[in-house]
Parts: sequence; structure tokens; C-alpha cells
Amino acid sequence: MAELTHFDDSGNAHMVDVSGKAVTDRLAVAESSVTMTPETLALVVQGTAKKGDVLGVARLAGIMAAKKTADLIPLCHPLPITKVTLDLTPDETLPGVRIRATVKTSGQTGVEMEALTAASIAALTIYDMLKAAEKGMEIGPTRLLRKEGGKSGVYEAGQ
Repeated sequence: MAELTHFDDSGNAHMVDVSGKAVTDRLAVAESSVTMTPETLALVVQGTAKKGDVLGVARLAGIMAAKKTADLIPLCHPLPITKVTLDLTPDETLPGVRIRATVKTSGQTGVEMEALTAASIAALTIYDMLKAAEKGMEIGPTRLLRKEGGKSGVYEAGQ
């Protein structure tokens, strides 16, 4: 089992010192989803939700969240994010919205938490935008799909 890096020799939580790590291009992709009734999904697709453009607002919320991850997760490093994209896709087979967040940087530590935060906040925003129509929506699963860069190289879910 890998050693947990966010604890010192005494077991105290600490921020990892990344100053000795090489600067490399980093990428992370995370996904989440919001499952809802077909009637609620129709509000999204038709653009008739009372609060407005559900997917547009959720996309912006996810981008903002990626940039604020270090403010939300105590031991995350503030990173110079170079790109954040959120793909929000209505899917009648759920029914609901599938969310995919991609985050890039060049730095000494990865952007997995930024991608997971972006996907999570986009999902929560979708819930907030639609809760007047349906309170029983379900969020998740939320997971890391891919990461690139750094000493550990490439990780791909399911491989």
C-alpha cells in the first residue's frame, strides 16, 4: 500500500513539500452526474427551468470551483491552472446530466482535486438550479477518470 503523503512522521496532517518536484504538464479528467426524472430533464433541454440556463450556470460554477480548490480542500496547493473545461451532456438514458471536467496546468503537483471539485460543484449547481422542480435528484458517482503528468505518470480508471 502506498504511503499517505499528507501526514508527517508523527501522524499530523501537513501540506506536502513539492519544491523538489519537476515542473511537468499535468492533466486530470473527472466525471459526475445528476440523475432526475424525465420531466425535470426536459426543463434543462428546453431551457425552461425557472432559474434560467442550468447548464451554462453549472459550467461557470465548475470553472470557478476548479480555481478555488485550494480554498476549499485544506491541504491542496494553489495552482496556476491553465485550462478548465466542463462538458455537461443531457442524457435521456439516465435520465439526467453527465458531467466531465478537464483541468490542465504546468506545475509540481497534479490537478486531480481541481477536476473532482469542478465536477462536484457543477453537479451541486445543477441540483440547486432544479430543486424547485425536483428534490429527489441524485448526484454521482463522482470519480477521477484520468490523470497525466508527474512521477506516477498516467492513471486511467479501470486499468
